Amino acid sequence: MFDDTTVNQLRELRLSAMAEGFKEQQNKTGVSSLSFEERFAFLVQAEWLARRNKRTERLVRQAGFRFPAAIEDVDWQGKKGIAKPELLKHSLGAYIKKAQNIIFSGPTGVGKTYLCCALGYAACAQGVQVFYLRLSDFFRKIFDARNSNFRDKCAKVPLLILDDWGLKKFSIEETCELSDLFERRYGRVSTVISGQVPLTSWHDLFPDPTQADSILDRIVHNAYTYSISGESMRKSIGKQSLESPDS
Repeated sequence: MFDDTTVNQLRELRLSAMAEGFKEQQNKTGVSSLSFEERFAFLVQAEWLARRNKRTERLVRQAGFRFPAAIEDVDWQGKKGIAKPELLKHSLGAYIKKAQNIIFSGPTGVGKTYLCCALGYAACAQGVQVFYLRLSDFFRKIFDARNSNFRDKCAKVPLLILDDWGLKKFSIEETCELSDLFERRYGRVSTVISGQVPLTSWHDLFPDPTQADSILDRIVHNAYTYSISGESMRKSIGKQSLESPDS
């Protein structure tokens, strides 16, 4: 009776994981040999883990990643331009705390988007709010009058991921929006950018050289830059499908 009351009270307090952990302790042999502090620590840990996992799931859902990705699942075979220890270091989030940027450039299919999403998932796991956008979607929403709060959201989010950078040259209006975005983000929050255009050619994407200098100074000045190369992941997946006996 006392145990049931305790479980119900924990649930009313919205401590569901602790309630389930308490029930499990009553049914496990050998638990009685543990001290009160040890048993209580297990309950607190169960609740903490459950809440952390829910928070991570919520942040991932809100981020809008193109697809699920994990640092440990990155395919390093034939990939050049970034080493595994560097990506693992970034996954710990020090660059976010220092408001630094990361730039991935390279041909289509080498896994740039996957690297972006993997870093985003790692940030979510640490409780960091992330927003993933293809650059075309960024401009579409920016110019949509119904999204009045969109600019502020992009300017303030702790980690903004902009994918498919430089698929075409920027218009004057797009340049102004990027100038405003990175002026507000510089030195405050972090941005991860991915695109096919080499960093050395970014200046040519902008119609005005002066604005190009201003924008790139705020993006590149405090950024880790990586030029990724290797066989296309899409081609590799296609080859594996053709070689599979079930295909």
